[in-house]
Order: sequence, then structure tokens, then C-alpha cells
Amino acid sequence: MTTGIPRAGSAARQARAATTAQAPRKLGLVLAVIATAQLMVALDLTIVNVALPHMRQALGFSGPNLEWVVNAYAVAFGGLLLLGGRAGDLLGRRRIFIAGLLVFSLASLLGGLATGQAWLIAARAAQGAGAAMAAPTALSLIAVTFPQGRPRTRATAVYSAMAILGIVAGLIAGGLLVTYASWRWVMFVNVPIGLVVAALAARVLPKTGRSTGRFDLPGALTATAGVAALVYGLSNAATTPDGDSHWGDAKVVAALAAAAMLLAAFAVIEARSSHPLLPFRVLRNRDRSGAYLISLCTGTALLGMFFFLTLFVQGVWGYSPLKTAAAYLPFVPAVLATTALTQQGVNRIGPRPLLIAGGAVAAGGMFWASRLTEHSTFAGGMLGPELLLGAGLGPLFVLIFLVGLIKVDNNDTGVASGLVNIGQQVGGAIGLAVVGTVAWSAVASTRQSSLAQAGGHPSAAQAAALKAHALATGFSQGYLVSAGVLVLSLVIALFMMRVSRADLSGAGPAPEPAGNASAPGPA
Repeated sequence: MTTGIPRAGSAARQARAATTAQAPRKLGLVLAVIATAQLMVALDLTIVNVALPHMRQALGFSGPNLEWVVNAYAVAFGGLLLLGGRAGDLLGRRRIFIAGLLVFSLASLLGGLATGQAWLIAARAAQGAGAAMAAPTALSLIAVTFPQGRPRTRATAVYSAMAILGIVAGLIAGGLLVTYASWRWVMFVNVPIGLVVAALAARVLPKTGRSTGRFDLPGALTATAGVAALVYGLSNAATTPDGDSHWGDAKVVAALAAAAMLLAAFAVIEARSSHPLLPFRVLRNRDRSGAYLISLCTGTALLGMFFFLTLFVQGVWGYSPLKTAAAYLPFVPAVLATTALTQQGVNRIGPRPLLIAGGAVAAGGMFWASRLTEHSTFAGGMLGPELLLGAGLGPLFVLIFLVGLIKVDNNDTGVASGLVNIGQQVGGAIGLAVVGTVAWSAVASTRQSSLAQAGGHPSAAQAAALKAHALATGFSQGYLVSAGVLVLSLVIALFMMRVSRADLSGAGPAPEPAGNASAPGPA
């Protein structure tokens, strides 16, 4: 007997048809809004790096406190990503996306007005909280708005290109703003961009309905506190430029022990919760889980490398902030070219071969960077590794975002998007701590050995040369660690992931109609 109630398959087909009919005029503008937001969020991971010496001078930062200008953003971003993604699922993705942009813009304004260290660090943490709302909802909006196949692949490629180019653009913009304005403009620059994007988002992004359910507050608290304690412990444990190790310090041991207990408590809470912040069903797919692990590896390797490479070209080669910005420019065409090639190739040969190739090329580029010395030149020492890294990271970024959302339920797209992003942000903070420990330990050891060989009383010229040699040697050890982490991402792609071309063409949630409010989804 026929009833008037449509079947689930019919509803899904109607949603796809509605999107196809309404979307062509708007999807380009939707993607522009999402991509611009992602560029701004990624840019703030590195834009302050070039400005750190100026911040130190203006506000009187010590070395350890200065690191928290970088880490506060990464910790808040990474720690709150799951909550931000789930908030989008429950309260509406467009609503949380716009709210995140407004929080980010206000925090940027306050950071630019900072007159003290605590003020600036708090503003950076608030920026991270806004980014944790905007980034996962942006990616989940792509998943539910763009039809599967080539349209979604193309949108994900643009999104991922902005994610990696934002890191490089942050270094370039930081150099320009510090040179021609002041360090405060690395914060102020976000305000007009964020407000314009938020206004456009209210007009062009599709409305998404709410899901029944509630927030997992105990899970959010334990996850955020656990990540913060982990990064705090690692940051304070890292060997200083003078070679002092703090791994045995009481506060380091306490922080790392607290991190272990909090994250274990988070796992127990999630297993028992009826409305978990992180539903374990999202992790059961080995391809998605592999994408999250590769995201962690790339974050660990990439941000540590950029941090120390910036210190190298300024401290060893004597580059100005503006020249440092120019030195990163070749990275851009390499990323854009391989992103475009990945977008074309993934529907022909599938994602797994491209993941393997991207991991191998990126690891090779990082190993090549470890050969840099104080006597290298830009053309002969830095340009080649930079191009090779860009060529490898382009495919990796596209595919971890794309594979991270395959076959995920519509109501879990925010959580899945948060997991893709969380690996990069938490990995970046961990990378700064771990790579920093290796690098500064090697710097101190090399400096002591060189001083002993020089008789302990070098001239000013000899001392400068010994310092440059120690920095080059120590940082090269850090790059080797980053290369090893990228090799791990290659191993994950080889032995854990089995994703095929068919998975991308027929997987994932049906897109929601663009431009109209959708009905509330199931819990």
C-alpha cells in the first residue's frame, strides 16, 4: 500500500536535486567566503612569528613567555576544535561559523591594543577560540553544501590550499606589516577581513538546521584541559637556547601527568556519554582515522620547521623581516600547482597513491632542508627544499581534508571536520616543543664543543661565526626530526589506508539545499 511519507532514499535524492538546481549561482560565492575565512584562520598560526622580536621589545617578554604568544593560539584552537565542530552540528553550522568570525575579529582588535604580556596572550587564546568555531564549521559546510564527486573535490582542494597557504601567507604578511607598519598590525589586519566575511556569510551561506541533543560539557572540559596541560608541559620541558633541560622539573612532570589523566578521563567519559563530544563511530573507519593521524604528522612537522627556518634565515643569514617574507614566496606556486594536479588526479587514480607520493616528496624536501648550513645560499640551499616541500604538502592537505569526511553521517560532519583540524593545530604545538628540544639541545652541544676547540676565548668575529654554526647545526637536527615525522605519515598511508576512488565518488552525507533552512536533523 502506498503512503504519503517519503522514503529516506527519496529525501536524499530530493536534497541533491535541490542543491543542483539552486547552487550553481551561489556555490562560487559560498566557496569564496569559506576559503577566505580559512585563509585568515591559518594565517594567524604564523603571522606573529616574524613579529616576535618586536613584541618582545615592546612588551618586555622573556623567552619562555614569548613562546606562549604562539602556543596560546594553537592550544585554544586545538583544544576547542571538537567543541566548535559539535556546536555547529547541534546549533547550526552557519550560526557558529559567523559567531566564530566575530569572536576572532574582536580578539584581534584587543590583541592589537595590548599593553602587557598577559593581555596579548589572552587575546591570542581568544583568537584560537574563535578559530575553533569557524574552521570546523567551514569544512562541514563544504561537506553538506557541495555535491559529491568533482564539485566537492574542487571545493575541498580550494579549502586545503588556503589552509597551507595561510601558514606561508602569515610569514609573508608578518614581514610586510612589521617592516612598513608595526607589530600591532599583525593583529589589526584580521579585523576588517573578519567583519566583511561574517557579513557576507550571513547573506550567502546555506542555513542549516539544529539537531536534537546536548553539549558534552565534561568531555569538553577534560579534552581542552588535557591538551593544554600536555602542551604546557612540553613547552616548559623543551631545552632552552642555553642548553638547559627541564624535563625533570616538578611543574613539567605534574603537567604531563595531569595531561595523561585528563585525556584518559576524556576517553572514559566519551565511552559512557549518551551525547559524546567525540562519538567513537567517527573513528571506526580506518581511512578517516588514517587521515587524522596524517594531519597530526603534518602539523607536527610543518609549524616547527617554519618556526626554526624563520629564526635561521634571520639569525644566521641576517635576513630582514621583509627579506624573510620574500624567501617564502616560492612555496606558493608549488602548493597551488600540486593542489590543482591533485584535484584532477584524485578522481582518476584515487587518493591513496597521491597520499603516498605526497608523503614521500614532503619527507624528501624536509630531509633536504636539514642539509642547510651557515654557508648555504638561498638559491643553492633553501629554494630546492622549499619547492619540494610545497609539492608534497599540496596533495597531503587536499586529501586529509577530503578523506577525513568520507562516509561520515550528516550529523557528525562538524566533529569529523574538527578532528581533521585538531591534528594540525595540536601537532603544531607539540612540534614546537619536541623539535625545539632536539634543536636547542644540539645548538648548545655544538656551541660548547666549538668553544672548547677555540680555546674558550674566541674573538668577537669568531664568536659570531661559532654562534651561526651552532644554530645551523642544531636546527638541521630539528629538520631531521620533522622529516622523520613525515616518513611516519608515509607509513600510515602505505599500511593503514585503503581508500579508493569509488569511496570519494559515492561516500559522505547528502548535501543540504543551499540557501534554505533545513529541517532539524536526528540526534
